[in-house]
Amino acid sequence: MGVDCDGNFLFIVRQLFIRPTLMTTASAPGKIILFGEHAVVYGRPALAVPVTQVHVEVNVSDSASPGIWIDASDVDLHAELNTLPSDHPIASVIHNFLFLSRVSTFPNLEIKITSTIPVASGLGSGAAVTVALTRALASHLDRSMTDAEVNAFAYEIEKLHHGTPSGIDNTVVTYAKPVYFVKGEPIEVFKVGKPFTILIADTGIAAPTKESVGDVRRLWREDKSRWETIFDKIGEISFTARRAIDAGKPEFLGGLMNENHALLQTLTVSSPELDRLVESARGAGALGAKLSGGGRGGNIIALVDSETAAPVSLALRETGARNTITTQVS
Repeated sequence: MGVDCDGNFLFIVRQLFIRPTLMTTASAPGKIILFGEHAVVYGRPALAVPVTQVHVEVNVSDSASPGIWIDASDVDLHAELNTLPSDHPIASVIHNFLFLSRVSTFPNLEIKITSTIPVASGLGSGAAVTVALTRALASHLDRSMTDAEVNAFAYEIEKLHHGTPSGIDNTVVTYAKPVYFVKGEPIEVFKVGKPFTILIADTGIAAPTKESVGDVRRLWREDKSRWETIFDKIGEISFTARRAIDAGKPEFLGGLMNENHALLQTLTVSSPELDRLVESARGAGALGAKLSGGGRGGNIIALVDSETAAPVSLALRETGARNTITTQVS
């Protein structure tokens, strides 16, 4: 009996002081900009919504091997943290998180990242990785973070990789709600008076945001008066779209999309591939269509209904879209 009691006692002590292997999971959705891209960098409003049909998932677990091991098979990455350059998108999140969390001794971790969000397509894949990874690390290492803190941290990471981002990607992905966003102002989650359907079509061409944002900034510096006028027009479209959505009149969004696309063409951020998809969507019955995101590739969005969603999707694929996603905004 004494041996059994002693054995049980020792077992209980070990359970109290030896931490079991834990795994923490966090996820974040994709996002799509409805109106206001590029102009939002210059203080005009933009509207964006989460796309829950695609997402990033991050699993963080204790590791028996020394170091922090990262497995992101979607981008063919399997490496220990310290073998990656410090400006690597994933490495920069981990380094900055550990630094700001004042972690003196790096833990031994295994981090697995999986994603169904196409990279460099305007669906917020970078921001989603940052948000999901930050939340998983914070939870696993017992560092409590509010949504506002996660959002602020993700914005700083966005700045490292995109130069002068608007902040809209990290905001929509963090809060996973439709957002009316003005840089430097409080976040507004807007109401959807009547659900509506957006069809997203991917050109299959990578769209590096930093490049298109930089090109627009160069144009703006050369002739600020001209481009401020364009930004004003885009901002007015975003404001009008917000009112239409609030009022439950999404049918008005089609014409606004067409206007917004024409202004983005003037900003030189469209491309022949994007323009072909936009025209194809309109020709197949969409109420309106425009590029979404940084441009030069990535996605277009089209306003459709239950009758036009299928034929528009088919037309877009026949025109060269690599993939289409139908999402309801509600």
